[in-house]
Amino acid sequence: MELTDRQTLPVAQDEAWAALNDTDLLARCIPGCESITPNADGGYDVAITAAVGPVKAKFKGKLRLADVNPPNSYTLHFDAQGGAAGHGKGSAEVKLEPAGADETVLLYAAKASVGGKLAQVGSRLVDMAAQKMARDFFERFGAELAAKHPPAGGAEGPGAAAEPTAAPSGGGLVARVIAWLRGLFGKPA
Repeated sequence: MELTDRQTLPVAQDEAWAALNDTDLLARCIPGCESITPNADGGYDVAITAAVGPVKAKFKGKLRLADVNPPNSYTLHFDAQGGAAGHGKGSAEVKLEPAGADETVLLYAAKASVGGKLAQVGSRLVDMAAQKMARDFFERFGAELAAKHPPAGGAEGPGAAAEPTAAPSGGGLVARVIAWLRGLFGKPA
């Protein structure tokens, strides 16, 4: 499965980078996320309750960042186990590009594979769930950013946050990976 997209965030690039590395903020924005905690390996342990079609389970996984280039990009690797419900693993390339003083474009490209009951529900259903989870994540993430960093001129409000745009040919972001994970493993909001 591949998932690529771009989102316009209502904050400067440094603020977007900080938000994408704020585990408390990410946990609030990821549907079904119960926790994101640093582990001894320098990565993160994640617990998410998810439903994809008829398959619903609690997934525990590990996230690891690689190729970190603050505040521009990184690659996120993930591996999650959901017992009898199945498992998933993959990676996402995340990239931030400035789009003005108070806007940043987040680009991401995620690749993943699933097994167990998740694989049995079919790739179309998994893809649809992942896309919905990504939309839900970016709505929450954009609203959180807009509330934390209100526009200086007041011309735009939270409704302008995280507006989806056309998919790019490459790029990626941790938020997109987490949103994609939510799509695979998170429960609908």
